[in-house]
Amino acid sequence: MSGTTVKIQSSAGNGEFDCYLSLPASNERVPAVVLASAVHGVTRDLCDVADEFAAKGFIAVAPDLFWRSLPGPLAMDDKRAGERSQPRLEKIKEGETDITDTLAMVRKLSQSNGRAVAMGFCYGGPYAILGPKRLGFDAGVSCHGTRMIDYIDDLNGVTQPVCIMWGDQDHAAPADVLDAYLAVPPCMNNVEVHAFPGVLHGYMMPGAVKAYDAKARAFSMQRAFSIIDGLRNVQERRQAS
Repeated sequence: MSGTTVKIQSSAGNGEFDCYLSLPASNERVPAVVLASAVHGVTRDLCDVADEFAAKGFIAVAPDLFWRSLPGPLAMDDKRAGERSQPRLEKIKEGETDITDTLAMVRKLSQSNGRAVAMGFCYGGPYAILGPKRLGFDAGVSCHGTRMIDYIDDLNGVTQPVCIMWGDQDHAAPADVLDAYLAVPPCMNNVEVHAFPGVLHGYMMPGAVKAYDAKARAFSMQRAFSIIDGLRNVQERRQAS
């Protein structure tokens, strides 16, 4: 199963951006997952994740969050990938509009039941929290997210399911960051945090050859499938056209 690239008009009125869209074979109304990419953008690896969700019967989309500066996917060793994500906090804030516009597009699809998960990777990890916090999402999943300590306070007041996963050898999640997040689930039963022993940053993506970990990826996908599957039969929430 493979998807296609569609255009989304920015609600900020400053242009349009590409979004990879992968649809399930069934016409039943189902939840969606919006994939917030790493700094490398909407790579083949990310499209494969989207197609995997679609094969499981869900809508999956991956917007190009870097269309304002340097659009398109970049190779793992392309130094421009890091440059286009800075300044990080300002870029993440700017991308909230794109994530919201993507969700609005998804909710207009005939196959959408109006419910959606924000799933972020590396650079996109914070949207797993920001999505449920204030962007209209019903759950969030983060895989090897970066700068996550800057968003831990945004968990306050979030009641939707949030799942955050790292390898315990991830440079973006040193011991103090892991400890801070591992302290959350005992206080918030809607939040789960997993740290995989010996796993590095970027474990979800086969293109990150040294970091890729098939076992950790499989676990992460199963948790994401479970969370989005929990949105199948809830009351529909659809955006008026």
